[in-house]
Amino acid sequence: MTNYRRVRVPGATWFFTVALAQRQGNDLLIHKVDALRSAFRQVQQRHPFHLDAVVVLPEHLHCIWTLPDGDADISSRWGLIKAAFSRSLTRAEHRSTSRRKRGERGVWQRRFWEHLIRDDEDFRGHADYIHWNPVKHGYVSRPAEWPYSSFGRFVARGLYPVDWGVGEAPKLPGGIGRE
Repeated sequence: MTNYRRVRVPGATWFFTVALAQRQGNDLLIHKVDALRSAFRQVQQRHPFHLDAVVVLPEHLHCIWTLPDGDADISSRWGLIKAAFSRSLTRAEHRSTSRRKRGERGVWQRRFWEHLIRDDEDFRGHADYIHWNPVKHGYVSRPAEWPYSSFGRFVARGLYPVDWGVGEAPKLPGGIGRE
């Protein structure tokens, strides 16, 4: 088994991409968005983090979190979120032999992709990527139309105009997200 090494930076801000195991033609995350929101809230209550930005797409999500000072445990939080969401679902997903042997559900990809946010510019680029993602995938023609993101919060806080992303695509940093 591969031993993944993750950077541990207490109190850091992170960008994540997390995906379902079966992505093709799957709309589970938006179909069960209330269960996903509940899983996030459950974990935040016991293992606090600030959800800075988020977009939930049919079969994957992107988000930015900031952990509390002195805390660097992103892996446990994701494991708990995935488990809580999976427990809310009827067992109907395909499970590989290795997942059955380990007693795992087959809802999520086993791992997640993370990026340590380095500075304000890096944060802005990743937030822009998050909010542009539903347009990039062709679900809507402008970010304000997608109901499963933090775009409205950013508009309310004055971080974006309501028409942000209309017309020309925003300039996004390269290499963001592993979809």
